Amino acid sequence: MVFRDVDVKKGFAISETVQLPKKTTTPASVCIMASGDMGIKAKSAKADKVMDESELTKLSADKKKAKKLINDYDFFLADTKLMPAVGKKLGQLLGPRGKMPTPVPFNAPIESFLERFRSSVKIKAKGSLSMSCKIGEENMDDADLAANANAVATTIEKILPNGSKNVKKIMFKTTMGKAIRVEQVKK
Repeated sequence: MVFRDVDVKKGFAISETVQLPKKTTTPASVCIMASGDMGIKAKSAKADKVMDESELTKLSADKKKAKKLINDYDFFLADTKLMPAVGKKLGQLLGPRGKMPTPVPFNAPIESFLERFRSSVKIKAKGSLSMSCKIGEENMDDADLAANANAVATTIEKILPNGSKNVKKIMFKTTMGKAIRVEQVKK
């Protein structure tokens, strides 16, 4: 997606998480930082990784391992009780990458949080007039890809100052393929 009539020098930035209506075959990976009952619930909900406070302490001592872990996961969730510890121990590494954990209340259903984040994508645009994100795979139906693209475009239009008037063009592209321009943007 390419933007127009937006001043990037005035601090224009987009950082948004969009839940896709149609799931991709490879869901986003989610790491949960929780201890006690919430940690047990997260493990039973089959989170990709569950870390407790002792693991956070070990990880904060080894920056190389911490960076690798942060790059391995798309989203981070944290128990509200652990948020201060996460900020102190990993905040310097998570913050610049835009991966600060989403706080999860103690009695919240972990399964629904996992479901939501596994079918989501992170959209980032900072200091540039374009952004890109994954909306699906080549083997998906065209209708499913269109639904996911529409969800992303709608979210972006709500954030832009003039909505769809700030969208110059929208293009689809496979990993190694040529870009295909969408001829008609919403009027």
